[in-house]
Amino acid sequence: MRLEGKVAFITGAGGGMGRVAALMFAREGARIVANDYRAGAVEETVRMVRDAGGEAIAAPGDVAAPGDVERAVAEGEEAFGYVNVLYNNAGIMPDEDESVLTLDEEVWWRVLDVNAKGVAHCCQYGIPALLRAGGGSIVNIASFVALVGCTVPQDAYTASKGAVLALTQSLAVQFGPKGIRTNAISPGPILTPLLDQLLSDPAKRALRLNRIPMGRFGKAEDVVYAGIYLASDESTWVNGANLVVDGGITINYF
Repeated sequence: MRLEGKVAFITGAGGGMGRVAALMFAREGARIVANDYRAGAVEETVRMVRDAGGEAIAAPGDVAAPGDVERAVAEGEEAFGYVNVLYNNAGIMPDEDESVLTLDEEVWWRVLDVNAKGVAHCCQYGIPALLRAGGGSIVNIASFVALVGCTVPQDAYTASKGAVLALTQSLAVQFGPKGIRTNAISPGPILTPLLDQLLSDPAKRALRLNRIPMGRFGKAEDVVYAGIYLASDESTWVNGANLVVDGGITINYF
C-alpha cells in the first residue's frame, strides 16, 4: 500500500473531491482524519471509509475558524498518535463570485476566508503536528484559474487560489529543511454534479470541452491520484511543485 503508515488530515471531506480523497487514501493504507464544517456529511464519509475496511475519525469544524482547526488536528493526533499528511482540499466557489467591478465585499472575504486563510490555518496548526511526527507532506489544492485568465471571471476564487500557490512555495522553502514537503495541485474543470448542471446546455458544454485537448472533463479521481503520489514516499524529492492536472487546458492556445 502506497500510504501505509500515513495519517492524513483531509479538509472538505464531507463530499466531492474531499470524500473521494478520504476513500482513496484509506484504500492505500492511510488512516484518515476527516474534516468538514458539515458534521453529518463528514460522519457519513467516515462510515464509508470504515465500511470499506479503512480507519477514520470525524473531526468536524470550519477551516475559516482557527480554533476549529486547532481542535480538529489535536483530535487526529489523539486518535492515531500523529498526523503526517495535510491534504488541504476545502474550498468554496459561490455563484455570486464574478468580476472585481461588481464583487460584493462580503463575497470577497467569504471566499478568501475559506480558500486562502483556511489553508493557512490548517498549516498553522498542522505543521507543528507534522514536526512532532518527524516530518511529512502538505498537499494544497489550488486551481488552473490561478495560472490563466478567464473571460467569465470568478475573481475572488482566482485570487484565493493564487494565494494558495504563493503560500505553497513559501512553506516549501521554510519547512523543507525540517523534513516537510509542501506541494500544490491545480485541477482543471472537474465534472461534479454542479458543473454537470451548469453545462446542461450542449452548446455551452461543447464550448468548454473544445478547450480541453483530452476531450473530457476531469474526474475527482484524476486529482486524488496526484495527491496520493505527493503524500507518498514516492515523491520524497518533490517540494514546492505545482502539479497541473487539467487535461492540457492551460497550454491550449486556440
